[in-house]
Amino acid sequence: MASSTIRLLISCPDARGLIAEATTFVRDHGGNILEADQHTDPTQGRFFMRLEIDPGELDLDQDAFARAWAPVAARLSMGWRLASGEQRKRIALLAGPQTHCVSDILYRVWSGEIDAEIACVVSNHESAGEIAASLGRPFTHLPVALGDEGEQERAVRDVLDASGADVVVLARYMRVLSPGFVAAYPNRIINIHHSFLPAFVGAKPYHQAFARGVKLIGATSHYVTDRLDEGPIIAQQTSGISHRDTIEDLVRKGRDLERVVLGEAVRLHVEDRVIIDGNKTVVFE
Repeated sequence: MASSTIRLLISCPDARGLIAEATTFVRDHGGNILEADQHTDPTQGRFFMRLEIDPGELDLDQDAFARAWAPVAARLSMGWRLASGEQRKRIALLAGPQTHCVSDILYRVWSGEIDAEIACVVSNHESAGEIAASLGRPFTHLPVALGDEGEQERAVRDVLDASGADVVVLARYMRVLSPGFVAAYPNRIINIHHSFLPAFVGAKPYHQAFARGVKLIGATSHYVTDRLDEGPIIAQQTSGISHRDTIEDLVRKGRDLERVVLGEAVRLHVEDRVIIDGNKTVVFE
């Protein structure tokens, strides 16, 4: 179920009294803090905080809260954002020929494990259509014609914009997005890469891992930037392998990791638990 809470996320230079400033502001306006978490990075002198606030007795609505908080934040050089737990984020899923990730996200949303809505499912293959239809989600098939990649990408953007999507999830979409596409959804495109980044970037990482003889494989979910596979990392996991494992074994084990890691990253994002700081993230789990 959606939460009626207000979420306040803060990042700023570290200083004395920052926690008191935020919590006193909430108290003075009648709010009750349900969850609080903070982190100080001593090497960079940075402070991060996430508050989840019960608005039931606040003397401000969300817009008024933002207006009242803005001068406090400006005085303390804070970067901040306010989000409503009551407004479910709308997820656009971009799928490729493999359906294990798109089907997993669809199930997690359907079951309530991820508290969000599916705005649309778009794919350059038809394989995800039946899965989306089985859960009553809109599906659009937009194949890519050789030499006409730009037109297909524009069509995808038209679908996403019409759907009102808040976040775009690349569920093994397996296409490199143009800088213009990425810029249209800043810090709102989440990818799953089938490797423990920064190792084995690009195509066929399981084949690269097999050739290298590694003893661990992994999966990484990250925000997409215009630098391939280098965006801020949200979640990662690994799985042990041995000399007995074939490439097919690595792919099979990797698919399980991909499902779990992407699902976790999407959940963290829609619950406003991620603060991006440069090319790193602070994740309040």
